[in-house]
Amino acid sequence: MISVVKANVKPLPQYLRSLTRWFQVDATALAEVLATARQQLPVTEVLLIGKPQSGKSSIVRGMTGASPSIVGSGFRPHTRQTQRYHYPTADLPLITFTDTVGLGETPAQTEQVVAELDHLLRESQRARVIILTLKVTDFASDRLYQVAKELKRHHPDIPFLVAVTCLHELYPPSQENHPPYPPDFPDLTLAIAGLTERFADISDRVVPIDFTLEEDGYTPLFYGFESLAATLETVLPKAEAHMLRQLVVHSDLGDRLAPLYRQVGRRYIAPFAVMAGTLSAVPFPFATMPVLVAVQVVMVILLGQLYGQTLSPSQAGGILTTIGGGFVARLIGQQLIKFVPGVGSVLAASWAAAYTWALGEAACVYFGDLMGGKTPDLERIQEVLQDTLTSAKLNLTKS
Repeated sequence: MISVVKANVKPLPQYLRSLTRWFQVDATALAEVLATARQQLPVTEVLLIGKPQSGKSSIVRGMTGASPSIVGSGFRPHTRQTQRYHYPTADLPLITFTDTVGLGETPAQTEQVVAELDHLLRESQRARVIILTLKVTDFASDRLYQVAKELKRHHPDIPFLVAVTCLHELYPPSQENHPPYPPDFPDLTLAIAGLTERFADISDRVVPIDFTLEEDGYTPLFYGFESLAATLETVLPKAEAHMLRQLVVHSDLGDRLAPLYRQVGRRYIAPFAVMAGTLSAVPFPFATMPVLVAVQVVMVILLGQLYGQTLSPSQAGGILTTIGGGFVARLIGQQLIKFVPGVGSVLAASWAAAYTWALGEAACVYFGDLMGGKTPDLERIQEVLQDTLTSAKLNLTKS
């Protein structure tokens, strides 16, 4: 059950308890959706072991479709040596990526990494796969080899994949883009063969990949992704392999959960829209504008909490500017309406209520994308804002 209205130590009066229930997700409906989803989509644990900058976060991006910023901020500390990223949400982690903070600068630190990973693997009841990430130009891999060898000795039934990354670093100088997969350049082939031989007694599969950023200029961005996905399908149990393919390619989980959160989100939006309209009914232009902005900022903060996002007032203000479609200009225009004699304040109040409602709906779409591990689609958010604003203004005019 998700709620941002928390009870005090003292018993709440009846009307406050009713208000608290109003701002809660329907726990029964949500539990049913999550239970059904868990049955259909078993959870998989992907352990990523490798040096920093060896492509671990890039693999997460490739498998989830999330932006670099979302992946970068999505990892949370788990133990001293590991951190985790739950996809699509922490409440429903259909895939959990566990990343090693580092292999340690000393043998003692490396032993701690091995001990923590060993404990994690022993307590987990999920389908598991370990992906070792190796840059194609990195032949100083003794520490990674020792970690993998110890884990393989303790867990021989868990598949170990070696992902050889950053292939473009060994492309010929004349090669400006990825070649047809798999690549066939002498230096690159020799390097991959060397790493394959080095980890032959540990790895079940070796997959060359090169997951880059848009600014790197290579296409496709996730070169070798199909090979990685096909390899995972061969080493994971059938149900988990199918889940992985469905989740990565065309999962509709976000669409199924979105209506529940939007329904609760509207319960937050409604009182703030009323407050915005009441404030804007004051006939003096610009007198209540700072308070109106504050009301909208608080609304965004509360909606963010509903979707699992903790925001400061400045961050909420930034989101309002991003989704608001000329946020400041619209507010100024709303205040200028008050100069119209007679009906100016009424029109301003109706506009403020409608615009606040539209901002709330747009914020729900924004946070829903984040909850699903996606980069917010600003074009779609703007469409929601405009459609809701038009509809809200029409309904308020009729009423």
